[in-house]
Amino acid sequence: MSIDSIFVHKMWNDHELSKMVKGGVPFPMLSDAGGKVGTIYGVYDENAGVETRGRFIIDPDGVIQGYEILTPPVGRNVLETIRQIQAFQHVRKSKGTEATPSGWKPGKATLKPGPDLVGKVWEVWKTKEAFD
Repeated sequence: MSIDSIFVHKMWNDHELSKMVKGGVPFPMLSDAGGKVGTIYGVYDENAGVETRGRFIIDPDGVIQGYEILTPPVGRNVLETIRQIQAFQHVRKSKGTEATPSGWKPGKATLKPGPDLVGKVWEVWKTKEAFD
């Protein structure tokens, strides 16, 4: 979502993103003309009339699970966003019985949170080749 029009989004996807990510962005882009949504999330600069780059991952219950705010010169990583969404979905599906370590991807090993893991994360981490 940005303050750009849906037409600007289409041009950006068709002429830029689709060359970086096969098939373009795999989700709909929305227009926040006037910055109403950006204001709610604290990323709209009313004086400049622009939004700071922000990414918010919101679960099906409407709870923000992750977010990232970047200044305009720093680009985002769509593949990392997709990886994080997959990790949040996996943890949700496990009902919190599994945690995904840094860089986790679907099919890789997870951690089992609990008292037995406290102080032993590195021990468990180094024995699981799947964390590489």
